[in-house]
Amino acid sequence: MDAALQKRFSALDYVIFALLLATSLAIGLYHALSGGRQRTTQEFLMADRSMSCLPVSLSLIASFQSAVAIIGVPGEIYAHGTQYWFIGCSYVLGLLLPAHIFIPVLYRLRISSAYQYLELRFSKAVRICGTVTFIFQTVVYMGLCVYTPAFALNAVTGFEIWAAVLAIGLVCTLYTTIGGLKAVIWTDVFQTAVMFAGQLAVIVVGVQKTGGASEVWRKVREGNRIAGLDLNPDPTERHTFWTLGVGGVFLMLSLYGVNQSQVQRYLSARSEREAVRSVYMVFPPLQLSLALSCVMGLVMFARYCGEESPRWAPPTGTLW
Repeated sequence: MDAALQKRFSALDYVIFALLLATSLAIGLYHALSGGRQRTTQEFLMADRSMSCLPVSLSLIASFQSAVAIIGVPGEIYAHGTQYWFIGCSYVLGLLLPAHIFIPVLYRLRISSAYQYLELRFSKAVRICGTVTFIFQTVVYMGLCVYTPAFALNAVTGFEIWAAVLAIGLVCTLYTTIGGLKAVIWTDVFQTAVMFAGQLAVIVVGVQKTGGASEVWRKVREGNRIAGLDLNPDPTERHTFWTLGVGGVFLMLSLYGVNQSQVQRYLSARSEREAVRSVYMVFPPLQLSLALSCVMGLVMFARYCGEESPRWAPPTGTLW
């Protein structure tokens, strides 16, 4: 195998990685020792309902722009082309509806959980069913969110996957436990900045190694990775405007409308107006993140010229 494709972390890489983890822990420690020191349920779970729209909006982005999306979307573009990019059309309704229908109702009730609404509107049994469903979904989703970066770390450091899962899980659990929702939100702000910087770095380095933007464009065109608008109504098609632009609205509603992770962030805003503003502020960076992820996939395709499993990937057919 090409030695250039067998690179591992250098000492500087390890220092940067350690600083990223240490910064997240430091944010949690700061909020554990400042303010009310997380002594009340209101502060620990709701950040004292004191957050402004900017950190809330960046935290909303980080919540579901996990490694699953940052690694999975480029892999999708690499393998199947840019049709998936049209899911960005669903972001308009998928964010407007929560901002003007869900948030006003939930915020004015002064509750701390979306499932409290189910009990108020229906019954305790419905609340329990909703809660159990959410817990099951979250356990599965968080397993993927932790395993995916652990898998990536294993590829570039040689760390055992179980050790990486343990390290990532411990750091996240620690800063959440000691710092409460404030720590989670401000850590998300930091990690969102790191995420965007990482996406840009991958694109810039990838374009340079491929021979420039014009060479990337030539290869993706020759590889038929640029897809136009597909209005085919056949539901068995992998991706069309209807499955992405329309079906994606319901996906967005499940994430940004009723998911407890997002609802808790909305309710931490210092006013209903700030909560609504935070949703509006999500739209531009969410579109930017999608665009960067798609461009990453195109650059990756140009770099490896459509190999089913790039040479540096494990022999499992995975793309990253």
